Amino acid sequence: MTQLTPAVALVSGGLDSMVSAALAREAGHPLLALSIDYNQRHQVELAAARRIAHALGATRHVVLPIDLSVFGGSALTDRDIDVPKDGVDGTIPVTYVPARNTIFLSLALGWAEAAGARDIYLGVNALDYSGYPDCRPEFIAAYERLAELATKAGVEGQPFRFQAPLQHMTKADIVREGARLALDMGMSWSCYDPAPGGLHCGRCDSCRLRHKGFVEAGVPDPTLYAAAPPVE
Repeated sequence: MTQLTPAVALVSGGLDSMVSAALAREAGHPLLALSIDYNQRHQVELAAARRIAHALGATRHVVLPIDLSVFGGSALTDRDIDVPKDGVDGTIPVTYVPARNTIFLSLALGWAEAAGARDIYLGVNALDYSGYPDCRPEFIAAYERLAELATKAGVEGQPFRFQAPLQHMTKADIVREGARLALDMGMSWSCYDPAPGGLHCGRCDSCRLRHKGFVEAGVPDPTLYAAAPPVE
């Protein structure tokens, strides 16, 4: 059987990117894992990304530094902006990092073209998420078209496929998929505002959505929280 070409998987250290990368592996792709050190306040997620890339057997894991805190504009990069702890309210929260996925996909695309990969996996989700505009299906579709126009491979008829296998899943669906794949989901990290002692805070949007997913999936939550997340 012919081996598939490599796939570049964006691996943040979070649960969604972990499951997405595992699906790339399940599909038979040799895995190239890409994590971005954008000087996020939750640097602990990069340690999780390293654990995940190793556990999934990535043939190479690149942690690429690009300091988005220089631009600011987000609670994830600006230590003077508090991470909200009151739950998701339907507006785009201050944890949105300006153009983050556009930037990350550009970097993944560059590596994919250099490595001869045609598939790029990312763990974006348009159902249970914090309202970020760069998680929507129309964004992914538009970026795929952009990649076709912007690269040598694209104009020569070798387009890239942006795989977002979790796009239409709830967080509970994602947890169930992680369980089906026999992943150690406890090695992933979701919290935007880590508590002392290596604990998830239990109150930020990401902690709330993570815990909600485990509860609704009926799967025990392996996460250690500083405060029990409210069941919403």
